[in-house]
Amino acid sequence: MLGKVVVAILATVVIASLDVTSESIGETMEKHQVVPDIIDRAPKATLEISYPSGVKVDSGNELTPTQVKDKPTVTWNAESGALYTLLMTDPDAPSRENPTAREVRHWLVANIPGNKVDEGQILVDYIGSGPPAGTGLHRYVFLLFKQQGRIESNISVSNRSREGRIKTSARELIKEFNLGDPVAGNLYQAQYDDYVPILHQQLGGPPPKAN
Repeated sequence: MLGKVVVAILATVVIASLDVTSESIGETMEKHQVVPDIIDRAPKATLEISYPSGVKVDSGNELTPTQVKDKPTVTWNAESGALYTLLMTDPDAPSRENPTAREVRHWLVANIPGNKVDEGQILVDYIGSGPPAGTGLHRYVFLLFKQQGRIESNISVSNRSREGRIKTSARELIKEFNLGDPVAGNLYQAQYDDYVPILHQQLGGPPPKAN
């Protein structure tokens, strides 16, 4: 009898522990103030995002620019026949304390059939994180939207251009493309490392300085 009581108590402790550590992506985005800094309502589903370096995006975990320099694999439970838009944005440019260049658009793909990102239309080619030295942690937010129909856009930004990335807005994009609320998302944080100057050289010059 005593053994059964001990087992029951241990089970309760384990369940309680799981409840304490479990956090939805919506709660994560509110905790990191993605709501309201970028969007009005957080998504309910979590995007699965993994990088060739072997790291994964996990609800605000800290990764390095070196780890995220190459385009990741992004997956989700897609509806059959649906088209999606995927956005990656940094609201903390040049710093979270003084985001005068908010937002920097790192990746934008529209007309994705199902979850086949590579078959979508690349509007803004992927670049990794490039937080300037001394600006602390930046948030890098992935948002997925289910489209109402096919999107026609002439946006075209290469991975060697800063033009068209700075001072963009997720809210304006949502309005322009009639996207509604995001259906899934995730985020990580990163700060300066030795890869950052390489990225900014690729983009045509040194990173902007924090005021």
